[in-house]
Amino acid sequence: MSNQPTLDELLAGCQRNDRRSQQALYDHFYTYALAVALPYCNHANEAREVLNEAFLKIFTGIGRYDPAQSFTAWLRVIVVRTAINRYHHRMREPDWLELDEALMSFSNGPDENLDRLSAEEILRLAQQLPPAYRLTLNLYAIEGYSHAEISEMLSISVGASKSNLSKARAKLRKLITHLKGILW
Repeated sequence: MSNQPTLDELLAGCQRNDRRSQQALYDHFYTYALAVALPYCNHANEAREVLNEAFLKIFTGIGRYDPAQSFTAWLRVIVVRTAINRYHHRMREPDWLELDEALMSFSNGPDENLDRLSAEEILRLAQQLPPAYRLTLNLYAIEGYSHAEISEMLSISVGASKSNLSKARAKLRKLITHLKGILW
């Protein structure tokens, strides 16, 4: 028998504001939540900030969680929406902050032993896209949202969502072609 508390026990503890339950829930779902946040952020530090905000929302709003639905689905929605809110906030900041974040996320360069691009490499290249393009691409291609849903989430028109996706694909295609030229 395991001494590990069940998810239901952790959630009950979180509703009682039990710090150990909150820490255990955070530790258990941290890696999953980070994987959800990373595609929406410019760098890992920003993703960690999104997680801190998201888990704060989870702990303060745990009473609104419906046990009839999947906890991981609820967590995913909160993390994605928190990342989108951060994106909106970031769009109101000066452009020099974007440059600083882009420099922080710059990698050391491609692995010269690659035979073909992996999904991980493509996701890394997608990090170089402008935030609006990357966010639309992630919501559409990875999360599976429709253009109507994306337009509502990002407060843009359906046409802008389609345009952002088209431009994201074109820029990503160009980045992949450039990388292939370096590797081959």
